[in-house]
Amino acid sequence: MEKRKATNRFQRRRTLRLTAEEDERMARQAETAGISVSEYMRRLFFGGRPIIAGTDDQTIRELRRLGGLLKHHLDVVKRTGNKNTLSELDATLREIRRAIETLSERR
Repeated sequence: MEKRKATNRFQRRRTLRLTAEEDERMARQAETAGISVSEYMRRLFFGGRPIIAGTDDQTIRELRRLGGLLKHHLDVVKRTGNKNTLSELDATLREIRRAIETLSERR
């Protein structure tokens, strides 16, 4: 079977002028998202899927999982009545929520 050359689905090219700092920032963000600079620019311009690093997405999922477990333990502690542990768990749950919000804002 003969291999065929992939046809280029993008037929047009546009030029964008950037400062060196802007170009470096764009390249860094595209690399973090795991996509090419061109794909990064298309997604930004056309409002495609949010551009986030895969690690941020995994971290958010893990923080949500931990938050759920912590919430379960919080309910158990509420029933047993240990006030010190209750306040510690509540503070930790707030920190997890803040971390999730911070990571979500990067999207």
